[in-house]
Amino acid sequence: MTDGAVTAAHVLVAADKFKGSLTAVQVAERVTAGLRRVVPELAVETLPVADGGDGTVAAAVAAGFERREVPVTGPLGESVTAAYALRGTTAVVEMAEASGLQHLPEGVFAPLTATTYGSGELLRAALDAGARTIVFGVGGSATTDGGAGMLAALGARFLDADGRLVGPGGGALADVATADLSGLDARFKDVELVLASDVDNPLTGPKGAPAVFGPQKGASPEDVATLDAALAHYASVLGPEQAGQPGAGAAGGIGYGALVALGASFRPGIEVMLDILGFAPALSRATLVITGEGSLDEQTLHGKAPAGVAAAARAQGIEVVAVCGRLALPPAALAGAGIRRAYALLDLEPDPATCMAQAGPLLERAAESIARDFLS
Repeated sequence: MTDGAVTAAHVLVAADKFKGSLTAVQVAERVTAGLRRVVPELAVETLPVADGGDGTVAAAVAAGFERREVPVTGPLGESVTAAYALRGTTAVVEMAEASGLQHLPEGVFAPLTATTYGSGELLRAALDAGARTIVFGVGGSATTDGGAGMLAALGARFLDADGRLVGPGGGALADVATADLSGLDARFKDVELVLASDVDNPLTGPKGAPAVFGPQKGASPEDVATLDAALAHYASVLGPEQAGQPGAGAAGGIGYGALVALGASFRPGIEVMLDILGFAPALSRATLVITGEGSLDEQTLHGKAPAGVAAAARAQGIEVVAVCGRLALPPAALAGAGIRRAYALLDLEPDPATCMAQAGPLLERAAESIARDFLS
């Protein structure tokens, strides 16, 4: 589209969360409020989005899925309440709900022992509810156990040289001598399991799960080396060919566990979620799309929600603008991603702490600017 106002406007707000400030649903509400302050009768449709990481279940619920809660085992072995989303025979399961960093006490990490056992329990709950298609969103994990905990919850047994069960977490995988998958839940043979992630890292190596994501889970350089060696050994027992597949390193290697033992197929998380959420019909009604997330940066361009939204809109010739807390992309990079212009909250309030605390009102102001620039 050319410069100037969009006529007969129908705005689609399809943004991700502003992590630490606003959920995707709250982002949509604030943007809508700001737009309508300038154009009161504006047609606005909201479709909160996610890319497979934390917030994926919330996005599905906002799109009409039913929220289901179950008690599961948290990453430190404690009981936590986790949610998944269900509509008909399709479930959206978010591993962070069971095994995410949000379940760790502040300042407490367990890089060598944190387990994905609860993620397996969450998958089993979805099966018990009748799911035949499961979108398994992986990201935001507190774990680096290659999905061994998840598989154990689903019936697998990992034994050391003396025939004893190995302990929880990635560090213990160095002791695995035998992987007995004969007890795995047989229902996975008849279920479509889609591994949805915004990362395509392999399991090990310089771009693998321990090296790239371990430090944010509290892993020291020594821990990273220990975990990398342990996961490499684990993969040599379970199946090394899948260790290099895209997505194997997602969420501390839980992607590998799903690929090698559960028959999962990998797809970029935002692509899967746009399909699940009904983005295509919503896009067909739009004349302007507003997307965004907390930080628009280099990572955004590699599979994050705003890039996926913008690519789909650009393919239909629909103009896209973005909102964000922090903008770290030059105009050329935004244009290359299909984003006409980005509105950053830090441009309105330069103090980061105040900006995060006041993200809601600031986002309404940014949306007012969008309405004046593109709609009035």
